[in-house]
Amino acid sequence: MKKYEGAFILLSNLEEEVRKAEIEKIQNIITERQGIIEKVNEWGLRRLAYEINKKREGYYVFIEFTAGADAVDEVDRICKISDNFIRHMITVREE
Repeated sequence: MKKYEGAFILLSNLEEEVRKAEIEKIQNIITERQGIIEKVNEWGLRRLAYEINKKREGYYVFIEFTAGADAVDEVDRICKISDNFIRHMITVREE
């Protein structure tokens, strides 16, 4: 298992319950596959560096976790098919 950091940008106009549900969904995918959530850092609403799909703001969330490749693949798949995520990126953390 490796250490990862995931950066997720959600739509800025989501209701709070929907936003929390999406973040919990990502966390549940990781923990169901024997991963460990180390830190969740919600930056909140921020202006995007450039316009994406006519959106100028996004809700930023960073999650540090330890997991296997299957958890990372599933998180990536879920983020791609969900309309609530503007962008996401998962990188291996350097020690």
